[in-house]
Amino acid sequence: MLKGKTVVVGVCGGIAAYKVCELVSRLKKAAADVYVVMTKHATEFVAPLTFETLSGNRVVSDMFDRDFPWEVEHISLAKKADLFILAPCTANVMAKYACGIADDFLTTTLLAAKCPVLIAPAMNCAMLAAEATVHNMEVLERRGSIFIDSQSGRLACGDVGSGRMAEPEQIFGKAVEILCPKRDFTGKTVLITAGATREPIDPVRFISNRSGGKMGMALCRAVKRRGGKVILVAGITDVSVCGCDELINVQTTEQMHEAVMANLDKCDVVIKAAAPADYRSVFQSEKIKSESFTLKMKKNPDIAKAVGERKGDKRLVIFCAETSNLKENARKKLADKNADMVVANDVTAKGAGFDCDTNIVTVITPKKETDYPIMSKADVAEIILDELSAL
Repeated sequence: MLKGKTVVVGVCGGIAAYKVCELVSRLKKAAADVYVVMTKHATEFVAPLTFETLSGNRVVSDMFDRDFPWEVEHISLAKKADLFILAPCTANVMAKYACGIADDFLTTTLLAAKCPVLIAPAMNCAMLAAEATVHNMEVLERRGSIFIDSQSGRLACGDVGSGRMAEPEQIFGKAVEILCPKRDFTGKTVLITAGATREPIDPVRFISNRSGGKMGMALCRAVKRRGGKVILVAGITDVSVCGCDELINVQTTEQMHEAVMANLDKCDVVIKAAAPADYRSVFQSEKIKSESFTLKMKKNPDIAKAVGERKGDKRLVIFCAETSNLKENARKKLADKNADMVVANDVTAKGAGFDCDTNIVTVITPKKETDYPIMSKADVAEIILDELSAL
């Protein structure tokens, strides 16, 4: 499966290092040429000999080790690599990589690598949620690094929460996906909407919703990996914009409607992952100071319906976030908007909807419906594109 591919596995100092033995074994059985680089701290958890036996190659952990044929080895290894995997990736190594610090063999090799980098974070839940770590992840993601989400559960420190390294089989699957990518969107342009819109009430206040744009950004990255061009119409987002060829920033639903319709003829697929406000307030030019007041609301343009009426042979994917009667409402929306697919999710379910990195969706087309378990929004994006390709 991976014959002719070279994979460098960077093992950092965390208890999950023992799981990487299985990952290296899977990569080797798939015929990849595997090289393991360890930090000094990592060697306290797993002996280098274990990885040498599994990979068939010498493990390097010392920057000044001279027990090898002469070459500038970290540069040589960086040039060989088709994929660099950091597993487990500690907060420390992640911070170094984000800041360009290269003070050991692993970080110097990593910084010199030009290949895709797959990062499997593993750390205490408080460290994972720390502002610095979140910032570093956003920086690396913007530069093109690919993250595989950590899992929730009991951690080595005794805390319960997110921070467990993804299982080796998941990391292996993502590695195969990167090394043997689908290119089924080559030659296609996909218009994606993401985030929330804001409808001003007065010069100070506005109406909005909790959409942060994570699903839309995951779709952008997935389309780009699969060879497509992306036009992103972005409302208000909580995450950095990345993975698009053309960016159009908007604030209101009317602005989003105008941007989508103006670019409709340029695209082959429209994916409506944004959460535009259905109504807007009658704007008050002065700040409202009354003890109480009544808002007068107007209906905003229905962007999905407008696209459905004009799409011709284009594909239209819409989202349906509900709190009850999920499938019934989703099927009705699919028909009413003349869409080709609706991605439905119950925002009251734990691990689904806004403010989280995971989702639980049902994908409905005119011919079938499929329920999916909880998974990362990155994986949901891949499923959406797979379903689109199958239509």
